[in-house]
Amino acid sequence: MSQQKPLNLSFDPIDRAAESWRAHFGPSAAMAAVTSVMRAHQILLSQLDSLLKPYDLTFARYEALVLLTFSKTGALPLSKIGERLMVHPTSVTNTVDRLEKSGFVRRLPNPRDGRGVLAEITSAGEDVVRRATADLMAAEFGLTMYAEDELQQMFDQLRTLRVAAGDFPASVMRQDEGHGGLL
Repeated sequence: MSQQKPLNLSFDPIDRAAESWRAHFGPSAAMAAVTSVMRAHQILLSQLDSLLKPYDLTFARYEALVLLTFSKTGALPLSKIGERLMVHPTSVTNTVDRLEKSGFVRRLPNPRDGRGVLAEITSAGEDVVRRATADLMAAEFGLTMYAEDELQQMFDQLRTLRVAAGDFPASVMRQDEGHGGLL
């Protein structure tokens, strides 16, 4: 998997920043955690976009195609795509524009809403999703260093943040008997 060039630093810059933070401002756990999450985002996005580049996809475009693949008809209103991917309408428009230029989706009038537009996955889009997904799965989405239970713990930890941000109510979280409560 193509990746960013390793930094090969002789120290952990986030840990060093946390030490300085503590000396200047006080407790640093939240700052260190958020900085680590932001760095992890940079690393993963770079790795995933590198894997998807041969398919003329970014991870954002890949997600949109997968969402269309999961839909019953292979088509969704642009507003629904934005809602499900949790992105701004302008981002959806740009994403669909690029997918359309690549021949992976086509725009159609929404028969349920005279003003609305549907994005529909094409057979070329279905093919590229299959091939790109195989590569992403083989690379374990860039998370090969984690065991399955660690990935589940990571999901659970980050889900708490998403609930607190109002992405969805805690009441819709699934019951997981292995954890003995709501996740």
